[in-house]
Amino acid sequence: MKMSSKLNRFSEPETLKMAKLGRELRAKGVDIIDLSLGEPDFDTPQHIKDAVKNAIDENWSHYTPVAGFADLREAVCFKLKRDNQLEYSSENIVISTGAKQSLANAILTLVDDGDEVIIPAPFWVSYSEMVKIAGGVPKIVKTEEQNKFKITPSQLEESITEKSKLFLFSSPCNPSGSIYSKEELSALANVFRKNPNIYIISDEIYEYINFIGKHESIAQFDFLKDRVIIINGLSKGFAMTGYRLGYLAAEVEIAKACEKWQGQFTSGANSVTQKAAIVALTQGIEASMKMKEEFTKRRNRILEILREIPDVVCVAPDGAFYIFPNVKSYFGKSNGKETITNSDELCMYLLNEGHVSTVTGRAFGEPNCIRISFASSIEKIEIGMNRIKNALERLK
Repeated sequence: MKMSSKLNRFSEPETLKMAKLGRELRAKGVDIIDLSLGEPDFDTPQHIKDAVKNAIDENWSHYTPVAGFADLREAVCFKLKRDNQLEYSSENIVISTGAKQSLANAILTLVDDGDEVIIPAPFWVSYSEMVKIAGGVPKIVKTEEQNKFKITPSQLEESITEKSKLFLFSSPCNPSGSIYSKEELSALANVFRKNPNIYIISDEIYEYINFIGKHESIAQFDFLKDRVIIINGLSKGFAMTGYRLGYLAAEVEIAKACEKWQGQFTSGANSVTQKAAIVALTQGIEASMKMKEEFTKRRNRILEILREIPDVVCVAPDGAFYIFPNVKSYFGKSNGKETITNSDELCMYLLNEGHVSTVTGRAFGEPNCIRISFASSIEKIEIGMNRIKNALERLK
C-alpha cells in the first residue's frame, strides 16, 4: 500500500513509544514502573468534576463554536490577567482539544515551506516534528548544562538568518525543568526587538509547577506581545489530561488563522470539558498549589536517590515534573550480555533489565541524557529509582 510521503517527514513520539512498550511488557506479566509519561497521578479536583456533571445535567451536549465558548474565552482572559498581568480580549483566544493542538495550529499558521524555526535543545519531542509536518526546517540550538539548558542571547543572535520565522520554547521546560527569569526573557526579547520578522511561541503548560517563584511570560514585554503566541492548557496544572483542553492567546489575525485551521480538523473542543474549564480557570488555584507541594516533595526525593548513583550528573529542575540526568558515563559499559552505546540503548536496558520505563534524551535533542518523570507517587518513584540504581550497578 502506498502511503503519503508526509509520513516520512516525522517520527513517532518517543514518550508514547516507551509508554507503549511498557504496557506490552506489563500485559505479559512484567511489573513495570512507568517513569516515562508526563501525566500527573492526581485525580481532577472535585469542584471541577462537579462542573462536568452539572454541564451534562444541563445538556451541554451539542457542537461548540470552533474557537470555544465565549464565556470560556473570557475565563482565559481573566486567568491571564490574574496570573500573568496580561491584557487580552476573547478574540485573541482559541480553545483547542489539548495544548498539543493549540501548538499545531500556531505552527501551521506561521510556518511555510523552508522557513527556519529556532528551537533550543533540549525541547519537547513534538516541536521539531510539527515543524517538519508544516514544511519548516527545525534549527536546533544546543544549550549548556551549566546554564541550566537555557539559550543565551548570543546563541539566539547567532542562530538567526534571513530564513528565520519562528522561535519555539517552553518555560518551565519539558524535559529539563528549566525556567527563564524575567531578566533572561528581557535579554532574549531585546534580540527579537532587532529582528521584527520573527514570531515567538511560548509554551507555558507547566506554569503552575514552579519550584522557585513567580512564573514569567515573554509576552509581558509590550513591544513584543503581538508577536508572541502563548500556549497553555489544563492537563498539567489541573490534573485534567484526559479532558483534552488547551488554549492559545495571540494577536487577532493569528488567532483567526488558528481558528480557520481548527475548523477543518476538529471544530470546537468538547462541550462539557469547556464548561468545567471555566470553573478551573476562575475559581482559584488552591488545588493546583497543593499538587505543586507534592511535586516538590517528589522532586526532592528523586534527587536524593539520584545523588546515590555514581557518575550521573543532573541539573536540579526548577519546574515541571521531570529530571534530565546526564548518563554519558555509562556509554560503553556492559552487563556481560550487551554493551550500552547511547541513551536509546540505555533506556531499553532499563526497561528490559530494570523494568522501569524512561525516555531517551535523543528525542529531546540532548543524546547524553534521559528523561525521568516524577509525576508518580513517591512510593513508585523510590521503587523505580532503586531499580535504575541497581540496573546501572550491573554495568561495568
